[in-house]
Amino acid sequence: MSAFYGEYKFAMDPKNRIFVPSKFREALKEEKKDFFMITKGMDNCLYMFLPSKWEDLIKNNMEIFKSENKEEERAFKRFFFSNAYDCRLDEQGRILLGQSHREYAGLKKEIMIIGAGNKAEIWDASSWKKYDETKMKKAFAKFSKILDI
Repeated sequence: MSAFYGEYKFAMDPKNRIFVPSKFREALKEEKKDFFMITKGMDNCLYMFLPSKWEDLIKNNMEIFKSENKEEERAFKRFFFSNAYDCRLDEQGRILLGQSHREYAGLKKEIMIIGAGNKAEIWDASSWKKYDETKMKKAFAKFSKILDI
């Protein structure tokens, strides 16, 4: 799978496990791995990377994280990497989310897993709906005027 795409709604179980969409599990299987990399992401969601995509992020001396303001660069790297962990997929196709990650993303029972290109994002369903209404529709309207895809 070269890119994550789609929108999937799941319920978190009482043990804080969520199902991973079958397409994403198949991509993980193709990599011969049994874990996703999870970290706190932008806009109060969680990022979920295939191991290969995680490795792509840190290739080339982590060029994507470079900034002219080295203090901010260090702070961002510390936030991003200190909150990352490998999250094993269980036999039922679920992952277990840690407490600090659930709190950061405001995850309750209903969650959304969103394909976002090189990663998937895990959102609280109500937060996702609000983000869609306040940010995405506005961005889509703007880009629909300048893109021809």
